[in-house]
Amino acid sequence: MNENPILEIDKLIHEPARLLIIRHLSLLDSGDFLYLLAATGLSKGNLSTHLQKLEKAGYIEIKKRFIGKKPQTILKLTALGRNNYNAYQETMKKLWKDPSEM
Repeated sequence: MNENPILEIDKLIHEPARLLIIRHLSLLDSGDFLYLLAATGLSKGNLSTHLQKLEKAGYIEIKKRFIGKKPQTILKLTALGRNNYNAYQETMKKLWKDPSEM
């Protein structure tokens, strides 16, 4: 572990849009694309781009299915994503600590 918490920040999660996505997914078992679209306020293209980056890193799982003739994209935080998000939160807490407490 590094003594400087700023060096421990997961930069993939730290990007504001991805942090928002992961934060929402951390509160749910799973969520769909339309939910995240409304919850984050991101555009469809922007949300899709960030989801692809998170999926490529193994932080989220994306499943596509059809309900009748309508496509639905289901998103879920993976165990890796949840662990890294928890570690990210701990790192941020360290950064906010009074230096005299470290």
